[in-house]
Amino acid sequence: MATGTYDRERELTEAITPAVESRLPGVEVLAVELLSPARFCVYVDHPDGVDFTLCERVTRLLDDYRSDWTIDVSSPGPDRPVRRPEHFRRAIGGTVKLKTADAKRLRGMLVAADDRAVTVSVDGTPHEIPVDEIVRGNLIDEDGAQ
Repeated sequence: MATGTYDRERELTEAITPAVESRLPGVEVLAVELLSPARFCVYVDHPDGVDFTLCERVTRLLDDYRSDWTIDVSSPGPDRPVRRPEHFRRAIGGTVKLKTADAKRLRGMLVAADDRAVTVSVDGTPHEIPVDEIVRGNLIDEDGAQ
């Protein structure tokens, strides 16, 4: 995907996250991903889980976008999106898959994370990646087949 795609995802995330999180207590927007030029998916989580009713409520909050977009709302699934510093901090010790703006791909254990960067150990070698350069990040469910 072109860099413009990731820029558009960030713009959508910055607009959608506060709109959803402020109106639906407990809901956390994990990521917004463009699926096509006219379709995006909002990944959400909630302490009580994500069901159809919650997805429907999130979709209704995004009605203003529906004239230009097809919107999917989904639970995190087995490859939980991690994008923000607080997501990475909660995932320390887990296996992550990252893609950077320059198309670098890493998969390894997340060993450190702060507001600026994350450190991923790949085959024992640490790699520090600035959070601002990460365009895709997922916490991999090691119990599932991957």
